[in-house]
Amino acid sequence: MYFIYNCVVYIAQFFLRIAAIFSSKLKLFVVGRTHVFEHLKQNISNTDNVVWVHVASLGEFEQGLPILEKIKQEYPNYKLLVTFFSPSGYEVKKNTSAADVVTYLPLDTKKNATAFIKYANPKLVLFVKYEIWPNYLKVLANQKIPTVLISALFKENHIYFKWYGGFMKNTLNTFEHFFIQDEKSKQLLSKINFQNATVSGDTRFDRVSEILKRDNTLDFMTQFLGKSKCLVAGSTWPEDEKILVSYINNNQKDKLKYVIAPHNIKEDRIKNLKNTISDKTLLYSEINNKDLSKYDVLIIDTIGILTKVYSYAYISYVGGAFATGLHNTLEPAVFGIPVIIGSRYNGFKEAEDLVKLKGIISVNNEIEFSGVLNRLLSDTEFHKVTGQINSNYITKSTGASIQIMDYLRKLL
Repeated sequence: MYFIYNCVVYIAQFFLRIAAIFSSKLKLFVVGRTHVFEHLKQNISNTDNVVWVHVASLGEFEQGLPILEKIKQEYPNYKLLVTFFSPSGYEVKKNTSAADVVTYLPLDTKKNATAFIKYANPKLVLFVKYEIWPNYLKVLANQKIPTVLISALFKENHIYFKWYGGFMKNTLNTFEHFFIQDEKSKQLLSKINFQNATVSGDTRFDRVSEILKRDNTLDFMTQFLGKSKCLVAGSTWPEDEKILVSYINNNQKDKLKYVIAPHNIKEDRIKNLKNTISDKTLLYSEINNKDLSKYDVLIIDTIGILTKVYSYAYISYVGGAFATGLHNTLEPAVFGIPVIIGSRYNGFKEAEDLVKLKGIISVNNEIEFSGVLNRLLSDTEFHKVTGQINSNYITKSTGASIQIMDYLRKLL
């Protein structure tokens, strides 16, 4: 099975290079890995004490960030290396101050794994959530480099729990410890004889709880809102925007203002969105010297400020659940406000939990969205209770990074 796995990786590598000719995203994926080893040689020496944290993309980076920050604070002499699998994560966070070195992870071949670990020379390795790469883990185990999986989430349909999943199940033996999100994951690991697991929860809760301690002031939002209430729709896709724009265009007399932060901020997409809205609409990139109070809709055509914008929301909408996948619902939820999402949220644990608790409200279509939004605007008690559920859920779920750090200190 190990031979077959390696063959598949090499075949995938070949076809990715061809596909990259036709896809800008895949081009980033392929070209971005071209100079990884040179980058490591330039930025890491044999005398450095390196902690390597590997994440798939942006969401997993957010899960690893509380640990990165604690290691940086407690062990300033250590060098922090962060690797990404996905271009969407790397391109956003390649200049993050949370790490000393940020790069792509080369594909999981034996040659790549051996070379990468040689140049990175880590003293400790953390993989986040689902990132399990057999060749890298095999080299790490052979070199007796402690490796820990954090914020992990296991499900019954994962290959480790199938009759044909022996190869991947054996790969789990390379981890020194598992810090997992829920009791179900622990039970699944126990069934395949892994007892070295701790239910610590999801480190993202620690990450978002820190948001409340920061200065979230945005002068332009204060000017834009005045005394009006605000719906903030974050990480929206066209499927989300169709519903939002329909509501905006048909409810022009209410005192609600709207902020839309699309997932895709390409100029043509932003322009098309603006042209569909009948209310007075302004782009973030156009706000200089404008009287923002005269506008009804603000479109955020930049990245990096959505979290702060959520702090001004009376109600939030999080996009993706009508499209490719739900985006981060914890960032608005931490502010104790109601959150509305689309209908396809299965597999997103916090969304599943909060929909059951009724802090997040899932809608199937435009009519349901309109009904929920109108009730939240008219029924102050319903609004208050819904938002408080979200706040309480996050407060009760914090503390994962404390448990993880207690363990990691023994290894550092």
